[in-house]
Parts: sequence; structure tokens; C-alpha cells
Amino acid sequence: MDTTPQMAPQRLWCSAPGLWLPGRVRRILTLAGLPPVPVVPGLRPRPGDLAGTWGRSPLSPKAEGWAAAQGLPLVRVEDAFLRSIAPGRAKRRGDGPLGLMIDRMGGVHFDPSAPSHLETLLARHPLDDAALLDRARDGMARLADQRLSKYNQHDPALPPPPPGYVLIIDQTRGDAAITASGAGYGTFREMLFRAMDDHPGRPVVIRTHPETAAGLRPGHFGPEDAQPGITLLADPVAPQPLLDGAIAVYTVSSQLGFEAVLAGHRPRVFGRPFYAGWGLTDDHGGPLPRRHRNLTRAQLFAAAMILAPTWYDPCRDRLCSFETALDQLEAEVRAFRDDRHGHVATGMRLWKRRPLQGFFGGEKPLRFAEGARAASIARADGRGMLVWAGKEGATPADIPLRRVEDGLIRSRGLGADLVPPLSLVLDDLGIYYDPTRPSRLEHHIATPLRPGQLARAERLVARLAAAGITKYNLGMAAPQVPPGHRILVPGQVEDDASIRLGTSTIRSNLTLLERVRADNPDAVILWKPHPDVEAGLRPGAVPAERLAGLADATLSGVDAAAALTLADEVWTMTSGLGFEALLRGVPVTCLGAPFYAGWGLTRDLGSVPARRVARPTVAALAHAVLLAYPRYRDPISGRPCPAEVVIDRIADGRTLPRSASLRLLAKAQGALAGHAWLWRR
Repeated sequence: MDTTPQMAPQRLWCSAPGLWLPGRVRRILTLAGLPPVPVVPGLRPRPGDLAGTWGRSPLSPKAEGWAAAQGLPLVRVEDAFLRSIAPGRAKRRGDGPLGLMIDRMGGVHFDPSAPSHLETLLARHPLDDAALLDRARDGMARLADQRLSKYNQHDPALPPPPPGYVLIIDQTRGDAAITASGAGYGTFREMLFRAMDDHPGRPVVIRTHPETAAGLRPGHFGPEDAQPGITLLADPVAPQPLLDGAIAVYTVSSQLGFEAVLAGHRPRVFGRPFYAGWGLTDDHGGPLPRRHRNLTRAQLFAAAMILAPTWYDPCRDRLCSFETALDQLEAEVRAFRDDRHGHVATGMRLWKRRPLQGFFGGEKPLRFAEGARAASIARADGRGMLVWAGKEGATPADIPLRRVEDGLIRSRGLGADLVPPLSLVLDDLGIYYDPTRPSRLEHHIATPLRPGQLARAERLVARLAAAGITKYNLGMAAPQVPPGHRILVPGQVEDDASIRLGTSTIRSNLTLLERVRADNPDAVILWKPHPDVEAGLRPGAVPAERLAGLADATLSGVDAAAALTLADEVWTMTSGLGFEALLRGVPVTCLGAPFYAGWGLTRDLGSVPARRVARPTVAALAHAVLLAYPRYRDPISGRPCPAEVVIDRIADGRTLPRSASLRLLAKAQGALAGHAWLWRR
């Protein structure tokens, strides 16, 4: 029995309810070792406790006075520089900060009147570690590529004004960052006049703050300021293209000024924000006596985004690195952008509708309809259409259409057994298994990647291999098989669209086995029937008498990952198991044109599209197939999530089971397997 005295946790006494009420902020503080408790008359702090307050909020003076009376150090808390989709005041369901600035020095990053943790890092940390700066450069590139910011309700499809303008950044009136800079309403007027004097005749664009555009808080500029040559921009244009079109940027203390620095601008700064005073801005806001160092953009980013914040992973409910938080934000913003206008779903089997609603419902629930009614609803509501791939029929050309299919890390169990998917793909060009036309996946495969993207893909591939994770994850171990050079031949469902569209001469499992045996008479051929075929749910069975002489062992029910451990190479028509073999370094011969053929990674004996001229590495292929193309949904939290979360869920078995009704339906369809056409129409 452990008799070591246990130390009581260090409590954070807070007057502001937003710090101690249940929610994301309280959870992050608790995980950071500062469980918040409310200041209640009669309760006394213990030695080692701290007082907490939110930045320079109206409640801060009360917290400061109480802390001084109790003799407690003061901790100030603020949002980190990547927060959520909507501003906090918008109270969007499910939104909360992905990270906090927890300043144990009692300062706050936007107030230069006293030292803060971030300012101290920028002033004193060496910021010369090559790995840290590589992370910073990759993070900067990711934010630019994905057009991410602190808030992310902007629409990347909206174009900025014609380039060549001077950009003025508005902020909300009374914001603590403005007051702390010694600025006010007059500062914004001065900034506008200065910009017009500096750039006579140039158009001026005043970017309205998102909270002002949403009607939550007033700004410093209004419709009365719009005049010839001056435009108020309240539309949700993404920051990156807006900055790209600007010839100069003027700000008081907005975070967009920080993003202007990252975009290569040298903004004119009329306040005293954290990014001023380091040689990256033209400063007009007054003295900054503790800032005597010139920094690079990567060093500024490293301190502000990687070292200073406390980041949170809402799916795994734990603190995390900047990169993990960014993975999560990318997944959530992608889902928001895909679904912001809503969808009408058509061609969807009934049992799939609930999982589809979870993936694509968002703030506008999916509407399910067929035929002309689906098109009518889409036009009336300004929605796009989702159609299960292969069920398009005659779809209207005037409505945005995206095809839906299972992703390549799907579930623990079969779709034919009515196990809901953990990943789905959306494709506005074609679909990955159809080589007769381009697909969005082909576009991703042909897109060059940054080193950080390749490194993430390599980590993902290693995790998949170590955990033995494939598309369906059925779990049966590998049996004993004869020694020799082993060729794994995966069976397929013979009416599958990938065979119909992606093969020519070899179109059945029997002819596939005959070809493999003819070309490899001395090899040990391992035949792996498709699970749906073994269950009698789909066509493609090879009669036992025909297997004699063609296969040396049959791997019935064996998991794909386990089967691949037995193989020296794989021969296939178009099976996804060929892709899983490539991830594990197993050579693959293709007799058809699956999505992974034609890129220089496989031996191709079938006809592959001539347009596949890129030569990606296996890691680049994995990035396209597993990271860029699919969307994932965490089965535990229900949130959009990155691939890594789903891999963890499958590895530790934390995937939600089917409902009782789906289990019953799956049993019924198994009993009626000979009439599968009834439910597969």
C-alpha cells in the first residue's frame, strides 16, 4: 500500500464564471494542473493556490483585488490564436477554444504595460532550434494552404477585391487589446487618414471585424465611411487572399496584423500588440521598452503558436501539441465549409441515413429526397446535392453535385453487415474507383507536398502498420501456410463498380486466379475470398473444385493486415488490399486500373489512364488517400476529426456498435443473402 502523502492539487480561484463553469475552458485549465474553483465567501485558499482572471475583462479588477488581499499570484487566461469556427460570442454549438494562453506571470500578451509570458519568450528564448523552426514554417504554410485563422466562418470561395488596395483592419470598440495599447476611436481615424496620405489615389479597403459583421459588437467604421475610393468589406473573405491583394496593411492591434506579418507584409501598427517591436512591423503606437530584438517570422510564429499556448484535443480529451490541435481545426473547418449551405442527399440506402446525417448534417440537417423532388429542394434552399457514387442517374447540371463513398479506413466490420462508416469521401469530379474519368483523389495524388505533409503521412503509415489497421479490421489472425514465394490474391465482389469500370480482360475471381497461376506456376498462392462474398451477400464465389491447383491455401475470414504478413507480393484486379500492401512495402501487380495504379508504384499489366503522370512516393499516395481525400467522424465525441483519431479508436476498440435495429436487419439480410438485389437496388 502506498503511504506517500498526496499533495492537494493547485487550485485556481476565479471570480469570472466563464473560467469555473463546466465547459471547454474549465477542462483545459484542469488538464493544465489548474482546476478552477469559484471565489465563494467563507472558503479560503490553501498555500500554493493561485487566483485567475480572464485577460483584462471587466471582472479583472475584482480578481486582482481579491488576489492581493489573499496574497495569491495572479494567472491571466486568454484564447490562443487559433480558437474555433465562430467567435466565442456567437455561441455556436460545439465550438470552444482549442487552446488557451495561460500566463502565470500575471501579464497578458496584448498589454505591454507589464511583462507577459509570450513577450518573455520572444525576448529571451533562443528560438534557434532547427526542429522548432521547421515546425513553425510548416505551421505557417498549413494555415496559409487551408486559409485558417483565429475564427473560421469565412468562405474561401469568396474573392477579395481587385488587388492593389490598402488594407485597413477594423476592430471592435472597447476591446481590451485596444485599450491596453493606449489606443481608441481617434487612433482608427488617424490610421485611415495616414493610410490615405501614404498612398494617394489608391483604393482603401476597411476589413470589418467578424463580430461586427455578425452584429455582436460595434466597430470603429460604419457605412458612413464608405465613399469613392473607400470600401467597407464585411463579407467573410478569407484573410490570406485578402492579404495577398493588399499593397500595404494598417492595424492597431488586430491578430490579422500578426497574420499580415506571416504573409510577408510589414504592417503599419498604431497600437502595441505582441507582434510589434521585433523588427517585423512599422511601429507608431509608442515605446516598447523590453523589446530590443529582431526576430524572423518563423521565430515569432514558434513562440506565439507553438511554445506559449496550451493546446487541447477535444476528441481525445487531453492536452496536445500545436500540430494535433491544427489537425483537429482543419477537420472541423473542412466539415463546416463543405456543409455550410446544406445538402440534399439522394440515392442513399435507408440504413445509411443516420450515419450520413452525423457526417454531413452540421447546422443544416441533411434532407433526403429522390428524383425531381431532390432537385427542387436543392434549388429552393440553395443546397448542393449528395449522391451515393454509382447512383447518379440524370442529375441537374445547375446544382453542385458531389458523390459519396466509403473511405479507405472505414470501420471495424463490413458495410455489407451494416456497420456504419468512420470515414467517407466527397468527390465533385468523379469517384476514386472509376478510372474512366478524373477524380478529386487523382488531383490530390498529383499535388506536390511539403516536407511536413510527407512526415505526417509517414507517421500515419507507420501507425497503421504497427496497429494492423486496414479498411474493415475484422480481426482474425493469420493461419499456417505452406513455405515458398507467396502471392496473396484478394478476391473481390464481381459486380463491384471498380471491376466493371476498371478492368477489361480479367473480370472475375476465377480468371484472376487462373492468370496468377499461369504466370507463377511455382509460387505458393494464397487465396483470400472477399468477406461479403464469403457471407453470401455478394457474387464472386469460386467453386471449391476449381480452386484445386490454383490456390495452395484459402484464407477464409482472415483480416487483411494479417494476410499481408504472409505475402511476398500481391496480385489483384482492383482490390483496395493492393493499396494496403503498398503501405506495408509489399510489391503489387495490378491486372486492372485501381486508384493506386499508374503512378509508378505498382506493376501494371492492365490499361491505366494516360493522365496519371505524377510519380508520388508511397507516403505521398497515403497522404492523398487517407488525409486529403476523406472526412472522418469520431464515433465517441461525434465531432469531425483527423484520421489519427479514427485510427486510435479502431486500435483500442472504441468504435460504437450497431444499433439493435441494424443488428437485426443485418441478420435478416444474411438469411436472405440469395435475394440481395432486394436491398441493394
